[in-house]
Amino acid sequence: MSNARRETVDPIDAESKVRESPLHHRAELRLWLRLLTCANLVEAKIRKRLREEFDTTLPRFDLMAQLERSPDGILLGELSRRMMVSNGNVTGLVDRLVQEDLIERQVSEIDRRAVRVRLTAKGRSVFATMAEAHGNWIAEMLGELAPAEQEALWNQLGDLKASVRKASNSARTPTVRGEKS
Repeated sequence: MSNARRETVDPIDAESKVRESPLHHRAELRLWLRLLTCANLVEAKIRKRLREEFDTTLPRFDLMAQLERSPDGILLGELSRRMMVSNGNVTGLVDRLVQEDLIERQVSEIDRRAVRVRLTAKGRSVFATMAEAHGNWIAEMLGELAPAEQEALWNQLGDLKASVRKASNSARTPTVRGEKS
């Protein structure tokens, strides 16, 4: 990515603040803040556009995306796990989407506590329209990166993901810089 593209960002975030005194911050911290800033910028843009163009929220979109991937439906507990939110949060979202006829509930005849939800025909249609727009928004935001840059970033982020997982599975205790373990 060219330096010209990098310099067009207004210094409004923690990542930009750290850039002012890079010698006081580890490279890993600067990288983490850059990743977080990018994720927050993309998420804010997606939230805004979902609200403005579809009068919906990102959690509702995410829930419908999970259901779109599972045409037979998903148990509420599994949906909660996939979305990494509480059962109560999922139940509230489900209630509103059921009222709008975008999803339907199916109570298990074997275990009345087990509730499966799935998209209705209307829900599939509405989600397809939102998903297409969402894909276009992402393409627009990443459009300044050449395909080769996107591929390189994809690979580097895959390496980062593996590194984070390895560190998460490690039993070692991190030390404070300058301390001996």
